Amino acid sequence: MGNLFKIAVRNLFRYKRRTILTTSLIAIGVIFVLGYISISGSFKNMMVGQITDSMIGHLQVHRRGYVASIENLPLNLNMKAQAYQKVEGLLNRQPEVEAYSPRIKFGGMFSNFVETTNIRLNGVDPEKEFKTAPLLTSRIAEGQKTLNRGEILIPELLARGMKAKIGDMIVIVATNKDGSVNGKQFKVAGILESATGPGGRDGYTHIEDAMEVLRMTEMEVSEVAVRLKDFGGIEPFTRKLEGLLSEELNAQKARAFEVHSWQKLTPFYNIARMIDMMTIFIQIMLIAVVLISTMNVMIMAVYERIREIGTIAAIGTLPSKILSMFIMEGLCLGFIGVLIGNVIGLVIIFTLNVMGLTFDFGRQTGLVLSPTVDPADMILISAIVILVSVFASLQPALKASRMDPIQALRHV
Repeated sequence: MGNLFKIAVRNLFRYKRRTILTTSLIAIGVIFVLGYISISGSFKNMMVGQITDSMIGHLQVHRRGYVASIENLPLNLNMKAQAYQKVEGLLNRQPEVEAYSPRIKFGGMFSNFVETTNIRLNGVDPEKEFKTAPLLTSRIAEGQKTLNRGEILIPELLARGMKAKIGDMIVIVATNKDGSVNGKQFKVAGILESATGPGGRDGYTHIEDAMEVLRMTEMEVSEVAVRLKDFGGIEPFTRKLEGLLSEELNAQKARAFEVHSWQKLTPFYNIARMIDMMTIFIQIMLIAVVLISTMNVMIMAVYERIREIGTIAAIGTLPSKILSMFIMEGLCLGFIGVLIGNVIGLVIIFTLNVMGLTFDFGRQTGLVLSPTVDPADMILISAIVILVSVFASLQPALKASRMDPIQALRHV
């Protein structure tokens, strides 16, 4: 094996220009893939973090049927107090859970005493909500970063349209599940930027104020948002929680609760999937570049060394040895290209982190990209490139090993 390696390296350096060109193409492909994976991965993680940590949470628990009708914010599908207590007790016993927050979601009319418009409201426990969605406070563009009884956080679009400012008194009018109407005055404590764009009509009030507006004698929860200690454990914990809650049945003997991870609650999951698909496409392009480059070099190597192949075959070199010699050359090409590509790729990723690239997502501006590459991804890419290099060498190597020595020696 050692001798084969020495011969392969020697043969590669006999054609320096061709070897340099091929290894450069492989290295550029590796650099491009590593750069794309690190930047797109950072963007995807940032995007998902903005969605989950400022609004949705990692997963949510609802009463069965609520999500199917969520656009209507149906109060009759809220969890009763007893049902919420069961969910609360279950979540308190799970070591994976970092925080959770009950929410009462309802629609209402927003009035500044001159004009009236509609608004979607989330009644929350501020302490629990800010732990479950820690980036929510970063969306408060104006005003205080807290939420007390009698105060409301309103979306920027609505504040601009209704000319509402910090400290203004406004009225929220809502209809409860029995059809009766009630209103309550609030003080504008903060103005929220939307996490996804200029739209958005979601405001926040204290959960006890929401109960008062909706005339609830006891708390009925629309959803429970959950934040986990490990983001990567969302899927297994969702399945675990579904299993634990499956024992709870409603009056129709069907499951009383539904559990949805963030992927099922936002269309931005489709964007994340598109990024993953683009990553696969880029990897396929890399494989094509390596395959064509290496096969071209090895075919030329075999063609230019036909008499040499005939000579070593005539002196008794086994076809398997000739096969191994050319495959080793392909292996060396792939290994050298991967080594150079990984080193330069890591330097570029480090440089990008030092530069601090920024981008805007929705109304969030100045978000800093932190490109990183998972060692497992780097190993996988390297392994793919090396294996493809060996595979590309296989056909020319088989051709060389099957040559008739006499015919090869006659080749001019």
